[in-house]
Amino acid sequence: MSSTGGTGPVVFDLDGVILQTEEVWDQVRGRYVVERGGRYDEEAQRAMMGMSAPEWSRYLAEELGVPGTPDRISADIVRLMEARYREQLPLIPGAKDAVERLAAHWPLGLASSSNRPLIDVALELSGLDELFTATVSSEEVSRGKPAPDVYLEAARRLGVAPEHCVAVEDSHSGIRSAKKAGMRVIAIPNASFPPDSDALALADVVLDTIDELDVYAVETAAS
Repeated sequence: MSSTGGTGPVVFDLDGVILQTEEVWDQVRGRYVVERGGRYDEEAQRAMMGMSAPEWSRYLAEELGVPGTPDRISADIVRLMEARYREQLPLIPGAKDAVERLAAHWPLGLASSSNRPLIDVALELSGLDELFTATVSSEEVSRGKPAPDVYLEAARRLGVAPEHCVAVEDSHSGIRSAKKAGMRVIAIPNASFPPDSDALALADVVLDTIDELDVYAVETAAS
């Protein structure tokens, strides 16, 4: 592996960048909430984007009226999500090629709001697990996105200062998280749940699709 220029590692988000899962999360959590007598709408999904598992499971219990403890709710949702992944992994077209393209030049990290079991099964099923030097779930840090914790921990595990990293994000909370950590950010806006204009304005580079994510895009963001 050869590093290009003065750029350090590239840290990917998972949901919305490598996997088209926001819709799957929306369907799984929405059905789960409604079947248990809770309330669910589009605003609930947007509010939970970037939340860690402890945060969104508590949100389901306290704000959306789902009975049960947050731990039980989280375990139920993870089981349902893993079953969907194993049935058909929602890999974004071009994402695997983009990860492989950048892995030829830089160490890669992953900073995700997904639960650890879902990160591991997604990387295993996609065949990308060997390409990531460090992966972090926001359930392993104190606060989920938009707090910077998950990106700071990814940089720590990669052994570099966050200022030397370039993050790849799709959501308002993710862009804010990476910027607060001090990283440069490439935004590939989520088509279903696009980031707000204020968050998008924080990005150093904005791409239309992950097919455009290449060495030039990373070097441009880092410059």
